[in-house]
Amino acid sequence: MRKSTIAALLIELMALCGCAKVRYPDYYALKLPNPVSASHDSTRIPASVAVREFRAPQYLRQGSIVYRPESEQIAFYDYHRWAEDPRQSVTNTIVRELQQVFESVELYDGRTGAEFLLTGSLDRLEEVDSERSVSVEVGISAKLQNVKTGNVMWSDTSFKTSEVNQRSPGSRRGNVSRCKRSRDATRFVHAEPSLPKLCSRQ
Repeated sequence: MRKSTIAALLIELMALCGCAKVRYPDYYALKLPNPVSASHDSTRIPASVAVREFRAPQYLRQGSIVYRPESEQIAFYDYHRWAEDPRQSVTNTIVRELQQVFESVELYDGRTGAEFLLTGSLDRLEEVDSERSVSVEVGISAKLQNVKTGNVMWSDTSFKTSEVNQRSPGSRRGNVSRCKRSRDATRFVHAEPSLPKLCSRQ
């Protein structure tokens, strides 16, 4: 009797486990704009630049998409994650942009013979919820240094906010899929500072 009872319980537990729904995370990629191709008449600056991977606060490096239910509160979506580290996405975009300006651009690997070093930080990348709207905030800072002298040739900080028109009434956590896929949101992710006068094609 005991063996049959245990077997019956095991079968029932297996059936319950089979009926339970397993939810897997959804992954999202930043849709950053492609760099504007340089015209045939434009001449790239005869200099070399190394780009160090952009930094970011600890809370932006955990993989989960961040949102702010209140101005001073940071929260994380449980099932909405970045497919690629946002720092890597932004860094690769900067590299592609600079390749349209300088003759030589490479990722910094700790050792470089480049003349200039570009460093930066992804300071904000999050959804901000309020009673009336949902918006996306992006903040990026960067500076360009002469490798030999250490002189800062240029530095800048950019902060942009884009309101997302679409909203799911009564469900803040349902906003992320629309928020991250919305053109209004993703176009402002490409918010790196404008190039310095040194890099001007004019």
